[in-house]
Amino acid sequence: VKLVESGGGLVQAGGSLRHSCDGSGSIFSFDGMGWYRQAPGNQREFVASINTDGIVRYADSVKGRFTISMDNAKRTVYLQMNNLTPEDTAVYYCAAFHGLSTYWGQGTQVTVSS
Repeated sequence: VKLVESGGGLVQAGGSLRHSCDGSGSIFSFDGMGWYRQAPGNQREFVASINTDGIVRYADSVKGRFTISMDNAKRTVYLQMNNLTPEDTAVYYCAAFHGLSTYWGQGTQVTVSS
């Protein structure tokens, strides 16, 4: 399974960015998709997820600021990030879930300057 991420970049505090993750090359459908992030010196942490029923979950730290959505047919997941803060600076990883397996994207850097 190859997940191709795009988006990310450098933005000032209060700005917005949008990530996308394309899993259309997969030969099977996913049970859901999500986003994780890892800041320097920290462990990878959960950000948001969505399943094929449209049920979403968010980390408390991003609720009200980030929105996850998924195009089931395209096997693509999006993450709209608004009102970014320097604490959101991290490498963001796309994840796709199938049964007990999790597949990862290559990661994209998000840097928020104060």
